[in-house]
Amino acid sequence: MTADPTLAPNPALLEWGRIEGGFPLDRVARSLGVKEERVIAWERGSRAPTVRQIENLARLLHRPLSLFFLPVPPALEPLAAEYRRLPGVEVGHESPELRLAIRQMLARRENALNLMGELGIDPPPFNHAARLSEAPEAVAGRLRVALGVKVTQQAAFSDGWEAWNAWRSAAEELGVLVFQFPKVTLNEVRGLVFPRAPLPVVALNSKETVPEARAYTLIHELLHLMLFNANEESTALRDRRPDAEWSRIERFVEIAASHALVPEDWLERELATQSSGTQQWTVPLIRSLARRFRITPSAVAARLRSSRRMSVQAYEAWRDEWDHYVATLGPARSGPSSPAQKTLGRSGRPFTQLVLQALGSNRITSVDAARYLDLRYHHFDELRERLVARRRDASGDE
Repeated sequence: MTADPTLAPNPALLEWGRIEGGFPLDRVARSLGVKEERVIAWERGSRAPTVRQIENLARLLHRPLSLFFLPVPPALEPLAAEYRRLPGVEVGHESPELRLAIRQMLARRENALNLMGELGIDPPPFNHAARLSEAPEAVAGRLRVALGVKVTQQAAFSDGWEAWNAWRSAAEELGVLVFQFPKVTLNEVRGLVFPRAPLPVVALNSKETVPEARAYTLIHELLHLMLFNANEESTALRDRRPDAEWSRIERFVEIAASHALVPEDWLERELATQSSGTQQWTVPLIRSLARRFRITPSAVAARLRSSRRMSVQAYEAWRDEWDHYVATLGPARSGPSSPAQKTLGRSGRPFTQLVLQALGSNRITSVDAARYLDLRYHHFDELRERLVARRRDASGDE
């Protein structure tokens, strides 16, 4: 859309769009090549941006140009009402990248529900719940049974990507949309859960290049979703519990996640094959166990600590040794992903299949389908091939 040069944007909408997007003044000014005082003048109405500046602002904020000409700002619920409490993320002060990712994933979920309605498909319910009064090992066992990934299957995974895709498919079969989001730093967030029903969302940061780590985060967020279903958790906006109590919940979920990925009897068998009766928990030994379980070495160490096979002191010593080892490694690299791969990684198979099914049934147009998947239509043939082939390279790194 091209702005009408005879119309001036609403200053209140300029300020609202910037704040709602999480952009500080200096970042907007720097991106548009103007001084902060100029942006302040726009938002106060003492000066008006040019047509080109309004268009650039719309692109920066990922908003339609028409937004800035509305009489009043839209009434939107805070994004923190959608996701669980996160370490280090202050409500209302999420980065612009995280805020955009949340908006996009919520829109994708809403599109999925609309497409299901068009196709006459009932959304599958996610009815699994957990209480903090339970033993985390018992909760882990229930989730493991629900996911249906057998120990023999897990032990036979050829690599971490096959493991990740299997866990993701299992979660999607339970009625959970598993999305990935790019451009958000791992320091800000690794995983999110949007506990809406039906079709709750588990979202993972695609900057995590280790597939075993993605699998752990997926299980971790599924357990948070189970706690939400039992009203044991609230969204970040409504969570009022003190830090100590919240940390206790995180510890509960960490223990349950480690037991879900490595059941006790399997751990017993694997440790029995080790030659030493008294284990020296070295990095090589933990890495060897991690390869067997197809999880990260850090998750193995946490699992040993939770089962009291590794003392707190030994765990801390191992963490120091592991951090030193990791510092000697170069950055992890992955090959380039095609646009179709990125779509599968970002949107997941259930949503992608819904869009293609709706397109094939003439419920939506090719333009709609391309917009829903954020994929040019000439890539759709490859997308269909990858859905059929279920190739492991649909990791979707962006």
